[in-house]
Amino acid sequence: MYVYIHIPFCNCICSYCDFCKILYNNNYIDNYLSNLEKEIRSRYKGEIIKSIYIGGGTPSSLSLSELEQLFNIIKIFNIDKNYEFTIECNVDSLDIDKIKLFSRNKVNRISLGVQSFNDEVLSILNRSHTYKEVSNVINNLKDNNINNINIDLIYGVTNNIDIVKKDIDYFLSLDIPHISCYSLIIEDNTVLGINNYENIDEDIEYEMYKYIENKLESNSYVHYEISNYAKEGYYSIHNINYWNNGEYYGFGLGSVSYMDNYRITNTRNINKYNDGIYISNKEYENENIRMSNDMILGLRKLNGVSISNFYNKYKKDIKEVFDIEDLIKDKVLIIDNNNIYINKKYLYLSNEILIRFMIY
Repeated sequence: MYVYIHIPFCNCICSYCDFCKILYNNNYIDNYLSNLEKEIRSRYKGEIIKSIYIGGGTPSSLSLSELEQLFNIIKIFNIDKNYEFTIECNVDSLDIDKIKLFSRNKVNRISLGVQSFNDEVLSILNRSHTYKEVSNVINNLKDNNINNINIDLIYGVTNNIDIVKKDIDYFLSLDIPHISCYSLIIEDNTVLGINNYENIDEDIEYEMYKYIENKLESNSYVHYEISNYAKEGYYSIHNINYWNNGEYYGFGLGSVSYMDNYRITNTRNINKYNDGIYISNKEYENENIRMSNDMILGLRKLNGVSISNFYNKYKKDIKEVFDIEDLIKDKVLIIDNNNIYINKKYLYLSNEILIRFMIY
């Protein structure tokens, strides 16, 4: 089993972010952590946990004492000896004392929200750090035996591809094993959306995508999911479970769980959560929904979906369930041995392909 824990607090609100978040306010935090523990104790059934992922928000915005409280809550779980334990952090809130605390509490993977090294882009995104600050944090992590490090990078904020090229060069100079690269999506309920910030030219965005892919692959990073690249041995165990449509717990404000064919969504209202009203919706997913999700999520991976695993799970052949003969004939989808996957040259257009797998 896998566990996601949501910490919604942030020191500042980024202009592009539509995740469940609120400004750091210690009037909320003690009550929130207390209810987080109550929720976990009421729902967790004692399974062995292969991965814990603490996301946000900005988990590193918590104080040392608040983080200590969080780690004490995590002791509730029965954790596998070969677990992956990830915490999302921002550079400006990750000091050496917190890094040492993470190391003592067996955190073995850090995901840093960097987004860019360019001052113009950082200003647009309402973020602030320098390359030197990122480098110092990464050196401190490595000095404390946390070497499994990811950074998030956003491209397509401006039409200037040279910014993207420099960002990738900066990333490569950091010598870390994982990067997640996302094109800027302007959501309605964000600062950028409210201010009618315009998307960049689609052809330039595609050029950026291909540049990133070619540059990283030429430097021994494996493109293993649409937005993710890693050195061998450093794929995200937690995220692969999502893409395999596997089961997981989600605890905390706005989190989602998937268990026993139910998709369970927690409230996004901090006052309700702190009053002990955790779950806002629980929806059963029938076989058609499950088969669609297996394909829509699984085809995000470069190696796609196992044909035999799908058959063993549903006693149905993928080609009989989904009308995809033309995609196979046109080599948009490739069947290779036991896997079906999107032809790499069409991966950038994956959303248009994945729609074909919606049968609900």
